[in-house]
Amino acid sequence: MGRFVGGKKWTLVASDGSAVTRAAAEAAQKAGALVIALSTDDNIGSEACPCDVLIPTGMGDARNLVHALAGDVVVVIGGRAGTMSEVCLAWMHKRPLLLLAGSGGWSDRLLVAPPDERASAPILPWSSIVELEAALASLGLA
Repeated sequence: MGRFVGGKKWTLVASDGSAVTRAAAEAAQKAGALVIALSTDDNIGSEACPCDVLIPTGMGDARNLVHALAGDVVVVIGGRAGTMSEVCLAWMHKRPLLLLAGSGGWSDRLLVAPPDERASAPILPWSSIVELEAALASLGLA
């Protein structure tokens, strides 16, 4: 996914550095994307993840709202409680959710158990870059 984003010369907005986030950020950056990291702390020297621009929000988990709204879509790969927080915020603000199928966590649960009954945003699974590109195209974003 990171290489795909980088190949398109898009911007990747990353959160604090989980292994998945770090891998996506590194791949995107190497492929030519601008990578922006939103850190929960206020340390300008933070090494949240590989990035071109670091924004130390000092907001703790409240940073999740900024992260959820910073892009055209939210790509969900695995995920635990923090991911679900971002997913719910993205959902309430009508950001499409693109779920990597088979990656565990919320990625594998959201299709059958969305955040609520409102159908606020599309939930689109993908399991290959071809499927990711098709999902983005269906949203008018490829």
